[in-house]
Amino acid sequence: MIRKNRNTNFDPFTDLLFNILLGFTFLFFITILFINPISKIGNVNLKAEYIITVDWKDTLPDDVDLWVQDPNGEIVSYLKKDAGWLHLDRDDRGVINDKVIINGKEVIYPINREVVTLRGIIPGEYIINLYLYENKSNQPVRTKVIIEKVNPTLKMVFIDNIILDQKDTEITIARFHLNDRGDFSFTSNQKKILTPYDLKGF
Repeated sequence: MIRKNRNTNFDPFTDLLFNILLGFTFLFFITILFINPISKIGNVNLKAEYIITVDWKDTLPDDVDLWVQDPNGEIVSYLKKDAGWLHLDRDDRGVINDKVIINGKEVIYPINREVVTLRGIIPGEYIINLYLYENKSNQPVRTKVIIEKVNPTLKMVFIDNIILDQKDTEITIARFHLNDRGDFSFTSNQKKILTPYDLKGF
């Protein structure tokens, strides 16, 4: 039988502190594991191959809509904001959605702009149309349409100034072709209706 040394000091308080330290260390590592996935949730996938933008005069109450069709016949617009690789990033309605609340204060964002992003390459023909949904100014609306290639570097490949004369006018701005590598080539602006409306502009 082995006897314990009576002279060995046993301090329960020190043992308790050691166990608490181990507990905090364990909780610290658990916290680190949970923090990393949460930080990934906030990441936004900004991958884009092409960006199509239409701008018109700031503060103008008119509503210009951008409609884009891909080679598979998928059409993106305010009616369907995701279609294949196409995505409507901003649907501008003139002055209607220009007010934004930031830190409890109303801020006016007067820029009139619609943006469609092409986030992948489908070889074939793409069609870009403009449609004047509202013409509250009762004046012709001057617009600028820009197509930019994003990868590998930002490069403007198309620009045109278009005038929409009256409400319900739809105009085909450009038909362009992308090959397997995503190279851009303008083909024509032959008219094609993309909207489901009864139109005056065609």
